[in-house]
Amino acid sequence: MEITRGKIASAKKTVIYGPEGIGKSTFAAKFPNPVFIDTEGSTKDMDVARLPRPSSWQMLLEEIDYVKKTPGICKTLCIDTIDWAEQLCVEYICSKHGKSGIEDFGYGNGYIYVKEEFGRFLNRLEDVIESGINVVLTAHAQMRKFEQPDEMGAYDRYELKLGKKTSSQTAPLVKEWSDMLLFANYKTYSIAVDDKGKKHKAQGGKRVMYTNHHPCWDAKNRYGLGDELPFDYEEIKSILESKSVETKDTKKESEEKSELPDFMKVPDEVPEQIEFDTGTKDEVAPVQPPNESPKESKEVPRSSVFHVNENIPKALRDLMEEKLVSEEEIQKVVSKRGYYPEATRIVNYDPQFIDGVLVGAWTQVYGMIEELRKKYDVPFNE
Repeated sequence: MEITRGKIASAKKTVIYGPEGIGKSTFAAKFPNPVFIDTEGSTKDMDVARLPRPSSWQMLLEEIDYVKKTPGICKTLCIDTIDWAEQLCVEYICSKHGKSGIEDFGYGNGYIYVKEEFGRFLNRLEDVIESGINVVLTAHAQMRKFEQPDEMGAYDRYELKLGKKTSSQTAPLVKEWSDMLLFANYKTYSIAVDDKGKKHKAQGGKRVMYTNHHPCWDAKNRYGLGDELPFDYEEIKSILESKSVETKDTKKESEEKSELPDFMKVPDEVPEQIEFDTGTKDEVAPVQPPNESPKESKEVPRSSVFHVNENIPKALRDLMEEKLVSEEEIQKVVSKRGYYPEATRIVNYDPQFIDGVLVGAWTQVYGMIEELRKKYDVPFNE
């Protein structure tokens, strides 16, 4: 056993929550070299780097894995927002177990499944932290009636908008996981407007963030921050940038520009002719050279490079496009498992089968496709 002493430099886990429109995404964008996974589309008008918007829980997990396995891609991973990500998690759990809603499990069992899956999700983010990348989660705030067992009466307090019922256990997991839980809000003052002090009106509206626990909100930090600070990244900048965190994998490539995954690349050169060996002598139509601008279209759409039937549900279509999986490969794997005949098109599959099996167990499905690809015969011209 080895005993270590002193502080250990590492990436930071930050959770920022507050009412809508207060500037959580803008605040997160100021973290070092961020890449966003935008689950709700709130960064459309922001000049930030982002991965494709995840349409399923499985796609969200694959994007996190991509960030973890790609050294130098970023210094901060921002998931905006975590409560919208939780909705993808709930949909995944319901599809996996063939339920129409989380309440259909009965006796709170559905929330237990969500808690377990969310725990695995946070473990994935912990792997990102260990690779030297900061993680920022943004969330909306909700107000809930709170009553302490040893006190009389109830009062309102702000909490993370994770789960609509007290039986939901995802909010405590996120709070325990974080290094900083920052609550952003508008600070208002009640000003008397008459001599007797019976009439008041609200003034102010300054944006502030709270960093420590209070009866009226959840917050915490491990760095001795003041209870109330201006809602400005400069207030915590020294914590995030005081010491750069580099691992063996990122040290050599931290200053290099990372490459995009294959499914996001556009070919630099377009061949003058594309020929297919069909056993006939058909003429091949020439393709527009790259140096000449087409008359009717200025750019080649992505769908012309790899096309997936648009009638296939978007959650599955996104996963297929990411891995360049064809419809025929899905049909072969499905027929091999005995679910549908190989000639049955994906658009004719049961929607619950698509959500619960193809999307819900995509890792296993893609693993079977990889095994299938190993058996492909590659022709060679003598």
